[in-house]
Amino acid sequence: MNAKVAAILAKKGKSPVSELTAYDYPTARLLDEAGIDMLLVGDSLGMTMLGYPDTTHVTMEHMLHHAEAVARGAKNALVICDMPIHSFDTPEQAVANAKRLMATGVDAVKLEGGVDKEDCIRAITEAGIPVQGHIGLLPQKVLEEGGYHMKGKTDEEAAAIMADMEAVVRAGAFSLVIECTKKSVAEAVTRACPVITIGIGAGHGTCDGEVLVFHDLMGLSPWFVPGFVTPKATLGADIMRAAREYAAELKLPE
Repeated sequence: MNAKVAAILAKKGKSPVSELTAYDYPTARLLDEAGIDMLLVGDSLGMTMLGYPDTTHVTMEHMLHHAEAVARGAKNALVICDMPIHSFDTPEQAVANAKRLMATGVDAVKLEGGVDKEDCIRAITEAGIPVQGHIGLLPQKVLEEGGYHMKGKTDEEAAAIMADMEAVVRAGAFSLVIECTKKSVAEAVTRACPVITIGIGAGHGTCDGEVLVFHDLMGLSPWFVPGFVTPKATLGADIMRAAREYAAELKLPE
């Protein structure tokens, strides 16, 4: 087993796991030196870096470009790269694209889906590539579902999420993200799950760890802050202030 993966798994039930997104070299290096456990090259870069309305516009080429930069900046953190939409439609395609992403220097890949993607996850793990699963709300299905909706609000949804967790674990994933899921459901899944669970919008302290989008945590996108995020900095405002000061200090040659 990969040493970094083993170190993350050893935290189960002992200490919380920190995960943040990173999309470039300087951010990856700063977060790595800050001691963040896992860095996710998320397809959320479609919104945070590329200005798309959602993740469905993100391509393999986008992910490869950003993954290389993050891998160069992180020396200690376990770096995970999202597999973009339609890059894992079949097990064969999933393995081929996972290998392309791993060639950038990242340590693992992440893909959305549970029972419906068990074969793809198993094919990737059997190829020797660590996988982080992703269940609950699936951003790549936002167009199909007509928006972002909390999951696990009914007994049927809760049972489906539990079944998804079991499928992801059966397929060999070392961890899974539980997104925008009712807190009690996320807690139940975490108690039953033998691998690391990472929550986002699933209630603070609910899972074995949490992941946030870097831009949300640092206040880099003041025009949109998810309700479950409390920014720890106001970098967006600081950037605008510094830019205004720079422009105001310019002088014409005498």
